[in-house]
Amino acid sequence: MSQDLDRNTIKKGPLLFIMILGAFIAILNQTIMSVAIPELITELNIAATTAQWLTTGYMLVNGVFIPVTAYLMQRFTTRELFLSAMIAFLSGTIVSGVAPGFEMLLIGRLIQAAGAGIIMPLLMNVVLAIFPVQKRGGAMGLIGVAIIFAPAIGPTYAGYMLDHFVWRSLFYIIIPFAALVIILAFFYLKNVTERTYPKLDVIGMILSTVGFGTLLYGFSRAGAIGWSSAEVVLTLIIGVIALVVFSISQLRSSSPLLDLKAFKYNMFTLTTVINVVVTVVMYADMMLLPIYLQNMRHYSAFDAGILMLPGALLMGLMMPVAGRLFDRFGAKWLSIIGIAITVVTTISFTSLTDSTSYTFLLLMSTVRRFGMALFLMPITTAGLNQLPTALHAHGNAISNTVKQVSGAIGTALLVTILTNRAHAHAVKLAAEGTISNPTKLLLKASIAGMNDAYLAVIIFGLIGLAMSFFIKKTKQADLMQQGN
Repeated sequence: MSQDLDRNTIKKGPLLFIMILGAFIAILNQTIMSVAIPELITELNIAATTAQWLTTGYMLVNGVFIPVTAYLMQRFTTRELFLSAMIAFLSGTIVSGVAPGFEMLLIGRLIQAAGAGIIMPLLMNVVLAIFPVQKRGGAMGLIGVAIIFAPAIGPTYAGYMLDHFVWRSLFYIIIPFAALVIILAFFYLKNVTERTYPKLDVIGMILSTVGFGTLLYGFSRAGAIGWSSAEVVLTLIIGVIALVVFSISQLRSSSPLLDLKAFKYNMFTLTTVINVVVTVVMYADMMLLPIYLQNMRHYSAFDAGILMLPGALLMGLMMPVAGRLFDRFGAKWLSIIGIAITVVTTISFTSLTDSTSYTFLLLMSTVRRFGMALFLMPITTAGLNQLPTALHAHGNAISNTVKQVSGAIGTALLVTILTNRAHAHAVKLAAEGTISNPTKLLLKASIAGMNDAYLAVIIFGLIGLAMSFFIKKTKQADLMQQGN
């Protein structure tokens, strides 16, 4: 049976609905814990550094599993892999919901992460398998709804639930939806990808786990304890060495865990680099604004979530539209226009004060997310479209791994800039002696540090904007053909 006939006989609607719903739930779950941590510190009587492992541990397991998905997607059917991932996620959610203490809650979160790390790369690989190149943009736009809308409403959802119910309710609500996805997948999900039964590269898996695990851990700790810390330096060195050895072994292997030959295709390489930059820009929107609203302006978590909700709704509406525009016009001008809008609106966040209006922040944040909706999925899709079918699973795994690592780097970097610049501004203001109230001095210095962090975001945005001019529309390559 030909590939075209296979595509025409697959019921794409139910397939995408089930998998996107699963991805939405998994990503939503990933974002709720940051809002819940302050309450968990009190409820479970744990230190802030201990509680942080609920997000750090989740990110580590998630990041370690993503590189392995290329092997898993070639070894198991779509149905087997998705059901296994969702069952693991549901199991972890139940464990988290009934956890009597921190240790069991952490175990539940790690089990959740093991399942969630598989779902998104698998979903993107399915889109590449069932849609021809000229129709992938619209499908990727639908995926973008899950990727962006879920983390955007996460704080609002978590804030509301914590204001009205116990923290366990965060998990209780997710359980029936995860169970529904499993039931639907059991009856309606079919295999749509080719199984090649590759040999498991055990050495590669060990090197990948050590490399990405220590690297993600190092970056996550750098934001909290500083880049010069022996713990951070040591883990980053181990991570870099392991990844260098991993890369060499993958290039030499006849059955690599992660086929780095995907980087021979020029548009995939370019868009992967752009993704590193724009992921930092995206994380700024998700991380810096809530810190400013909650820690510096003393808005509630719910108020902070509500401010970001209109942008999330607009982004959810625009993602499929951007996908269809990509199918018609390609990624270049969508990326240029989208990143330009994002950079221009970010400029307004470099002059924040202790009286910047809520309405102004809401408007700028919403327009900023409109710009992001135009470029996020088109950039990724443009690169994946060039890869031959045999490299789709590897390209997806590489793309998602890069986003995970660059997100950790971006978070650590922006937190470091915010902290260091706030300290420098505090020293300067104290020396000037113009503000006698220590609380006011600290607030002014913190906001000035926030402005500097957003200035760094603009620099990343400008780099991404410059590189976007080199994006070209390419045809899907043959396996032995390199990008033009």
